Amino acid sequence: MKLILLTAMLGLALPACAQKQKEDKMMIANADQKLRNAAAENDTLGIREALTAGATIETRDGDGRTPLMAAVYHNHINAAKLLIENGANVNAQDKILNSPFLYAGASGFTEIVKMCMKAGADYKVHNRYGGSALIPACEHAHVETVAALLSDKNFPVDHINRLGWTGLLEAIILGNGSPAHIQVVKMLIAAGANVNIADKDGVSPLAHAKRKGQSAIATLLEQAGAK
Repeated sequence: MKLILLTAMLGLALPACAQKQKEDKMMIANADQKLRNAAAENDTLGIREALTAGATIETRDGDGRTPLMAAVYHNHINAAKLLIENGANVNAQDKILNSPFLYAGASGFTEIVKMCMKAGADYKVHNRYGGSALIPACEHAHVETVAALLSDKNFPVDHINRLGWTGLLEAIILGNGSPAHIQVVKMLIAAGANVNIADKDGVSPLAHAKRKGQSAIATLLEQAGAK
């Protein structure tokens, strides 16, 4: 008799347990979606509510973007700060290999770059071109961002991407010799950048600068020992 009762009780409990698990998963999925939406909209209240409801801080959308990545794509500083404070991974890459740190560097989002560096940005994580956060920052002459990155003496200033370019080469090859690009080159030299690392074809930074008529940059390179 006891066995029959126990079997009956289990028969009732198991479906109820399965239903509870299903409901819990649905609640978390809804919270995850709310978190992603709130991050993309810079809605800090929504972020807090979603996290309280059990949202996963590293939940990803169809493009592999975490909530922090969604916030960074829009330069939402407040949302990014809150997510990082709650443990969001600043190195998590999406399907096109952007991470919060890498994208912020490339886009000149200096405040987010600084937050990522404090939160453990990994300089060995590279973008789809095999580049660091510094290289595209140099290309676009994001002076403040370059300064922030170079403030860490451990940053790999001479990292070479798959195109065969360092930050210095990219500033010259893809830059236009503007005052901002000149400032970037000055900063790279001051940070100890090797002014003689050539590209894959053996063309040096100095040769590129001269070919492009970037006389001010060529002078800086020569003064730094470029050949």
